[in-house]
Amino acid sequence: MKKMTALLLSVLLAFTMAGCAGNSNTESQPEPGRTPAEKDTQEADRDSAADETSEPLIAAMELAYPPFETRDDAGEPEGVSADLLKAFEEYTGREVRIENMAWDGLIPALQTGAADLVISSMTITDERKELIDFSDPYANALLAILANKDSDIASIDDLNQKGKTIAVKSGSTGHMYAEKNLTEAEVLAMPDESACVTEVSQGRADGFIYDQLTIYRNWQNNPDTTSAVFIPFQEPEQWGIAVQKGNQQLLDQLNAFLAEFEKNGGYEELTKKHLAEEKKAFDELGFQWFFDMAE
Repeated sequence: MKKMTALLLSVLLAFTMAGCAGNSNTESQPEPGRTPAEKDTQEADRDSAADETSEPLIAAMELAYPPFETRDDAGEPEGVSADLLKAFEEYTGREVRIENMAWDGLIPALQTGAADLVISSMTITDERKELIDFSDPYANALLAILANKDSDIASIDDLNQKGKTIAVKSGSTGHMYAEKNLTEAEVLAMPDESACVTEVSQGRADGFIYDQLTIYRNWQNNPDTTSAVFIPFQEPEQWGIAVQKGNQQLLDQLNAFLAEFEKNGGYEELTKKHLAEEKKAFDELGFQWFFDMAE
């Protein structure tokens, strides 16, 4: 009888231990309401979102427009836009990598996802807004004329004459303005700013239309062959940072950054570092400053 009782207790104990071991393996059980496959999918989505925010942002610009987008002696990006991106990088804690691209490739880079944003002294226009989205404006500019010193150009009307040649950077707002408003003259579209300046300096073009800051700089660099016509002939242009259409998250982040950057005196620091001479000249001429967004 004692042997029978001991055997029974052994069997019961074995069953109890087996049941406890089975219930303790909680990792093999799916969470309530989720199958194992659903759990794996949600974890993958979460990991993907984390990877996306940790990946560097790609910022495209054309490094051919000093002092806004250019290179230092080592070939690295520098200028107003590069410094603005450094501040944005610190603001977000997310790395920003600058990619040098030809002007004509900037908007396509956004559309195809090759770039996350474009900051390249790009004017906000209705035509461009059909293709991409823009941040709040961070700068404004007026068009001006770099004229050949031996020409008789004193106003925009002097350029709009038969026999006159106007140099413009291809795809710029100066190009757009000339095509629309200066129909009497020949419009010569060039690939970059320096080519346009050369055409004017060497007398092959009567004038070059571009923003006031650029015209001022090139006039100072070529005082013997050029003159500057600063008479305003259109409403101020506004520059913005461009993103792929519909990327509201990045757009909101950029707008919040720009507001804080202005509030903290960031534009004053950029002016002191890159544009001190121009600021002084603009104050003397009574021109609205580049970063002064007041109406």
